[in-house]
Amino acid sequence: MKNTLLLLLVAAMTCLSPLQAKKKQSVPTDREYWCAQAWRMAQPVLEPMARGELQRTMKTEFSPSFDNRDRSVVYMETFGRLMAGIAPWLTLPDDDTAEGQQRRQLREWALQSYKNAVDPQSPDYLCWGRAGQNLVDAAYIAESFLRAWDALWQPLDDVTKQRYVKEFQALRKIDPPYTNWFLFSSVIESMLAKAGAQFDEFRVNTACRKVEEWYVGDGWYADGPVFAFDYYSSYVFHAMYLETLQAMVDARVNSRIDYQKYHARALKRAQKFAIILERFISPEGTFPVVGRSTPYRLAALQPLALMAWYEKLPSDLTNGQVRAALTKVMHRMFDQQQRSAQGDACPGKNYNDAGYLTIGFCGHQPETADWYTNNGSLYMTSLCFMPLGLPATHSFWTDAPQPWTQVKAWGGQPFPKDHRWADDIQTRDKW
Repeated sequence: MKNTLLLLLVAAMTCLSPLQAKKKQSVPTDREYWCAQAWRMAQPVLEPMARGELQRTMKTEFSPSFDNRDRSVVYMETFGRLMAGIAPWLTLPDDDTAEGQQRRQLREWALQSYKNAVDPQSPDYLCWGRAGQNLVDAAYIAESFLRAWDALWQPLDDVTKQRYVKEFQALRKIDPPYTNWFLFSSVIESMLAKAGAQFDEFRVNTACRKVEEWYVGDGWYADGPVFAFDYYSSYVFHAMYLETLQAMVDARVNSRIDYQKYHARALKRAQKFAIILERFISPEGTFPVVGRSTPYRLAALQPLALMAWYEKLPSDLTNGQVRAALTKVMHRMFDQQQRSAQGDACPGKNYNDAGYLTIGFCGHQPETADWYTNNGSLYMTSLCFMPLGLPATHSFWTDAPQPWTQVKAWGGQPFPKDHRWADDIQTRDKW
């Protein structure tokens, strides 16, 4: 009886349910916290989609200035972007831990959802080819396959695979704008190459050449011919460029471009950009909110998460400091944005009452939306979960937390200097 009253008291003071209050009494490990966030984001999407009910039940939200495109793009954005973020986690082998059971369940739902996404008879058949936006989110679906080839692509039946090939190839009718969109085409085409399907080498190589032209130094890419100070180097460039190049290497494509050398150079740029992103994280777990697409939230830190998952963090960054920094940001974003009448922190405003993300950066802030934003767009934030693809025994999770750069700098501790990085790998066409 006393325990029940205590839980009710904790719940009242913290805006948590009694069950949540009970869990609050024990502090989760960093990995447990990450897993809980990933599950909370993924379960409301994948469970109904596996049943063919996502489009009937999802509570959607659109920018006040949303354009006149087909609004069913929201479901493709939700599924593709979510899967790109949680795919690495689903590659881990099954086990009987609580995490393992959740992971296995998500994988089962995901595989059925992939089938429904391209089955014309399914209520959750996605809006392939109805709008130019489809090129973007088809690329995130292709990216999820590249990130979890053996776990998510290979298990699909032949009919489903052929449907994806057909849908991906049909997107060539979309003429991408002269921006980061070139990489959406290249990720799709390189994924087709890896799958042994017919692919468009010109779309891949043109994207590579343009990305090289748009590199402005110190890890930054311009989003097209003109530089913009935003996070598109995070949202798209580093990850999709590396994945395009690696898929072409995996497919053993012999073209004028030396994909292996391009990849080695792009990796060094991504490592430099990871250093910059780590330095953006304040001691309080915040980072600068700049540029467009800010409701993508944690996607701004994708290259840092990617380098951790690849086990390619630069020597300036340790596993302990990167995990500590990213965890601090997650807590700051997902735990503190709402207050009760008593002034206690109450999580919730990042999600609507049906469990789907809301438009905003830290909480529900619809004024942050751009004309193309819907709440499916926001599942880009899952891209920060990629280190969950490292097993729980990996040093990323077992190393003691360490102060990150801004904690050291503002705390009067020694911290490494930061200098300009220059490319040291030269590439020429092979013929």
